[in-house]
Amino acid sequence: MRFKLFGEHTGLRVSELVLGTGNFGTRWGYGAEPDEARRIFDAYAEAGGNFLDSANGYQFGQSEEILGDLLAGRRDEFVLATKYTARTDPSSGILVTGNSRRAMTSSVEASLKRLKTDRIDLYWAHMSDGVTPLEEIVRGFDDLVRAGKILYGGLSDFPAWRVARAATLAELRGAAPIAGLQVEHSLVERTTEYELLPAGEALGLGIVAWSPLGGGMLTGKYRKGEKGRAEGFGGKVFQAENSPQRTAILDTLIAVAEEVGVTPSEIAIAWVAAKGSLPIIGPRTVAQLQNNLAAAKVTLSPEQIGRLDKVSANPPIFPYTVLDDPDTQQLFTGGKREQLDAPTSVVA
Repeated sequence: MRFKLFGEHTGLRVSELVLGTGNFGTRWGYGAEPDEARRIFDAYAEAGGNFLDSANGYQFGQSEEILGDLLAGRRDEFVLATKYTARTDPSSGILVTGNSRRAMTSSVEASLKRLKTDRIDLYWAHMSDGVTPLEEIVRGFDDLVRAGKILYGGLSDFPAWRVARAATLAELRGAAPIAGLQVEHSLVERTTEYELLPAGEALGLGIVAWSPLGGGMLTGKYRKGEKGRAEGFGGKVFQAENSPQRTAILDTLIAVAEEVGVTPSEIAIAWVAAKGSLPIIGPRTVAQLQNNLAAAKVTLSPEQIGRLDKVSANPPIFPYTVLDDPDTQQLFTGGKREQLDAPTSVVA
């Protein structure tokens, strides 16, 4: 497995595939028993993986507890990421949930205990609660960094405008920078390409993509009658094959997989990686892990990426319906659009 620098605000060297541990445990009624989780963890480490992603609420805290046991004696070999915001278990009340500093400090202490470690490498705000000011989140992350309890802070499932404001506030105030962005991204969830992915790239954030397999839909297994997350998580974190476009996406994905001689899963993960994000794989079994890891060896041709892009494309939205129009671009380039060498990276 190859390694990449995590964004432009850290020197972290992380593996190209992230191990998501939402399936570590069975308190949700669906997941991997501790022994299977250990086998998954060991196989991922043996393959060269070093980036772990968890959350306080995964399996009602059991995911972090299992990780704490697995990391014993080898903590420094991994970049450990976890999250706060959502409730840990059904007893979690209003003061320990949301994005507030109160919830952040309470959650980080509890996660440190479950993980059996003295620091969390990357601490995510799991999702935007829509009410906590970004100033409070940025200051909270900065205080935890200064206290040595976390090394970096990041935002998961936040609107792009809030991500941009948080990153700007941290920069202007000399606080610990917002280091990472976590979003859903797959061939059946490309709306993040409108604003979130360009924002993350322009702001120099390390970007990780969850559910690159659309909750298993892009494996093709549901066409064979398998249930997986369609029932295991109560139908949540799952993309159904519920439209002609999604059927065409899966048909094209299977066709490309047959051309390359690999599984649809490998192609779907490789496509996300080709777009610049670090895919989070979330296997429940060692067999699923091995299949996911094989995606790191897949190289898609420009023609294959183009076919997948075309079949999965979203309709353009404002203001890009205006800004990407060639006639409009002639207006703001003085009629020299074809002669302008534009930058290859996104500009903030």
